[in-house]
Amino acid sequence: MKFETKAIHSGFSHDPKTGATALPIYQTAAFAHDSAEAISDVFQGRKFGYIYTRISNPTVTAFEARVTQLENGLGTVAFSTGMAAIAAAVYTLVQQGEHIVSSRSLFGGTLHLFEDLKRFGISVTYVDATDVNAIKEAITPQTRLVFMETIANPKLDVPDFKAISEITKAHNIPLVVDATVTTPFSFDAKGHGVSIVIHSATKYMGLGGTTLGGTLTDLGTFSWKNTLTESVKEMLKKVGPEFAFLAKVRKQNVTNAGNNLAPMNAFLLQLGLETLSLRFEKHCSNALALAKALEANKHVASVQYLGLESHKNHALAKKQYAHFSGLLTLRLGSKEACFKFMNALKLVKNLANLGDSKTLAIHTASTIYNDCTPQERELAGVYDDLIRVSVGLEHPDDIIADFAQALEQIGG
Repeated sequence: MKFETKAIHSGFSHDPKTGATALPIYQTAAFAHDSAEAISDVFQGRKFGYIYTRISNPTVTAFEARVTQLENGLGTVAFSTGMAAIAAAVYTLVQQGEHIVSSRSLFGGTLHLFEDLKRFGISVTYVDATDVNAIKEAITPQTRLVFMETIANPKLDVPDFKAISEITKAHNIPLVVDATVTTPFSFDAKGHGVSIVIHSATKYMGLGGTTLGGTLTDLGTFSWKNTLTESVKEMLKKVGPEFAFLAKVRKQNVTNAGNNLAPMNAFLLQLGLETLSLRFEKHCSNALALAKALEANKHVASVQYLGLESHKNHALAKKQYAHFSGLLTLRLGSKEACFKFMNALKLVKNLANLGDSKTLAIHTASTIYNDCTPQERELAGVYDDLIRVSVGLEHPDDIIADFAQALEQIGG
């Protein structure tokens, strides 16, 4: 089946007892069993069943199954947030004394997480995501994963994933990719050699910025049989090589740490997946229209959008992605001009999210990256005069008009 069909039909068809075609919300903390033997068998893995929603829940299982189908993957674990999914990948694969190679142009939350790893004796080497040789040279015998974003948020640079995956395969380490900004509709992670793909389902997967959630999918491209990660080696003995990583992720980060996705959130995110393809195409067409208008506006110092041929990574993005995303940035020359512009917006919302049905704008340096050093902000492409824009689903003329009137307010 094609993506649009799988987004509606995979993971759940109908309730066999009632015939309901909407995914049931199993809003329960725990599940009863007919006998002491029955629940004991489930606890000990001799029989499949649900025990406690922190461990698993049928609504969440259906959502995970749909994401797995959309990614053409091996299996998915859903989390309370996208950051919980990233943390799960890191805490499962890396331990004290080991090492991560990461893009240096990271989302602020991910950067804060990686910096905090120093407390646990885990080191991170940050590299230019577009420099394949730099990634190769940064890998050491202690490296346990390479982490990249499909489109850096907010720098908007693009790694060459097929080239990077060849390097990670040669070193027997997984390539972990945050594909939130591109979604599974736009980026075939498995086809580009990615090992593990992560999404903040809060963003484009969800409906209108209503619901928190995250997903981690093992794409089945990495052989865990010869993994360098000790914790996964231990799980190999219990479940075998195919599902060892996923089993460890679920046990350590969902069952033990309690980072599970709530059933109601799984239901809402499942609804979001059904219209993801339609919405994402609209996000992208609106973003291109706005980017072209901003390029022609005298008050804008520069605009960055992958759909513009002027962007240095336009050709690679066009090759890797079916669409260019709804994310763009503009620079206005000063922080003061940014604040004046932001305060003049009427339709566009000023808030810290992206992938919403509404168009959003934020001054990243004074908000998401406020706790970062000036050097960290510069490496991430976060400048004092930069505004990140997540283009929504409104009519493009209305979005452009609001930007135009706000830009007139800054003068010059």
